[in-house]
Amino acid sequence: MTGWEPHAVTTAELVDPAPVAALAALFDNGLPAPRPGDDLPPLWHWVALPRWPVSSELGSDGHPARGTFLPPIDLPRRMFAGGEVTVHRPPKIGETVTRRSTVDSVTEKSGRSGQLVIVVVRTVLSGVDGAPLVEERQDLIYREAGATASEAPVEPAELAGAPFRRREDGWDFATDPTLLMRFSAATANAHRIHYDWPYATRVEGYPGLVVHGPLMSLALAEVLRLDSPGARVTRLAHRNLAPLFCGQPARLHTEPRPGGATLTLVGDAGPRTSLEADYHEEGTPHA
Repeated sequence: MTGWEPHAVTTAELVDPAPVAALAALFDNGLPAPRPGDDLPPLWHWVALPRWPVSSELGSDGHPARGTFLPPIDLPRRMFAGGEVTVHRPPKIGETVTRRSTVDSVTEKSGRSGQLVIVVVRTVLSGVDGAPLVEERQDLIYREAGATASEAPVEPAELAGAPFRRREDGWDFATDPTLLMRFSAATANAHRIHYDWPYATRVEGYPGLVVHGPLMSLALAEVLRLDSPGARVTRLAHRNLAPLFCGQPARLHTEPRPGGATLTLVGDAGPRTSLEADYHEEGTPHA
């Protein structure tokens, strides 16, 4: 990484109502679509503040080429591993915020699957008065490519319809290629593992299309809106434990605890994503 130095990127951005409406249509879960002037739901800033790089800046995997904001890491597999979000005050849909992002650390490691690099990115969203609204840490992992698929092939699924389906002990979460494509578009995410089946299986060695890590975390956060509509979220710590592939069955479970809840997205092979949420009910004093 000779010649590369971490640096801050600061931009003024609109909390865009259009992708917010797109995500509400994608979830299709019966909740009213958030409108201009409403509080942005937890984690929806991933959709409301998309970054669209110009086409010539994309690398072969669809992500922006490394070596500018992110370090020039020569490992092909990029994964959204998790992070933590602190909400001081939810941004309002339609307001302008200042986003300041910087690479906090770059750590090289060797694991069972070979060499990997962990990149930690920190972002602060501030209001026009300079007060922080949202503080976030994102953990990105870069790994060597898989030589072959580690699981049985997962063919692109048939259309699944609305992704959220209520069950007695929680929710089912269904995915199909249109869901992944539309989420990629709403978040300006051109990573080919989410929509390009030949690339995902033949180049990166996955058994099928990979469900976005942010989509799984957002699905868990959405359960709070579905089951606890009065919850005012103050902190979310999310961790992606293993990939979920398009069309595989998934269930969303909630375990309440004092001051919040632990939520888990579980596939047939076990937990895929976990979310620790701290919140209080509207009108209840916050400790």
